[in-house]
Amino acid sequence: MTRAHAVGRLGAGLACGLLVAGTVAACGGTKTVTKTVTVVGTVPNGGATSVSASVAAGAHDFAQFACAQCHGERGRGGVSADVPALNVIGKQLTVAQLKQIINHGLGESANPKKPYMPVWGQVISTHQVADLVAYIRAGLPSVPGATPAPVITGQGPAVEGALLYQRYGCVNCHGPNGLGGVPNPQSPDKAIPALSGADFFKEFNTDEKIIEIIRTGSVLGRAPIVSMPHWGGIIPDSQLRALVAYIKTLKTS
Repeated sequence: MTRAHAVGRLGAGLACGLLVAGTVAACGGTKTVTKTVTVVGTVPNGGATSVSASVAAGAHDFAQFACAQCHGERGRGGVSADVPALNVIGKQLTVAQLKQIINHGLGESANPKKPYMPVWGQVISTHQVADLVAYIRAGLPSVPGATPAPVITGQGPAVEGALLYQRYGCVNCHGPNGLGGVPNPQSPDKAIPALSGADFFKEFNTDEKIIEIIRTGSVLGRAPIVSMPHWGGIIPDSQLRALVAYIKTLKTS
């Protein structure tokens, strides 16, 4: 089964541990108490989960920003020989190094045949970066509900493409329904381009042109300019065609 096939939803009754800070009364004043609350539920590996709020948030960010599509489920690798497994190198890198890579990108920006870690600094907040780093440094534990959106096939390529648009995180930069609007201040247009409208379809007027820009990206290679990663070698051809089918359903004017 490919990663584009449907992923089963987690059942009801799942919860993650939360780091809870509160103020309680004490003789002569108050004091802050911090504790970890563990809620036991049925998780995929049959055990319980207990993580801090930051690690849990990082796990959900990991799913939202499509990190698993290159680094593998829970950072275990296996997607591309050019993309490292985060569960192996995550603890070898310092917090500062991990933040630098997320914010500024990493890889061969000039070679579209090799995957490139995009520049996330203008898209992901400082708080989210810290949570992602906490999740990676914690060994990328299983967190209930922190899974990529499922992709359903058999309902037409446009439907599959719309779900892939979410799964690969395209929505984070190109906006809902491809409407754009995400700031990219150092770029000529000052924003990440929309995937809809007359200007887009005038420039990308064939399926092949759309597929090519997805494959090769538009990596500028340095922050603070947001870069479109190289998806060639990561997204299979059948899914590229489904993405194109979805994009062609968007507004053309």
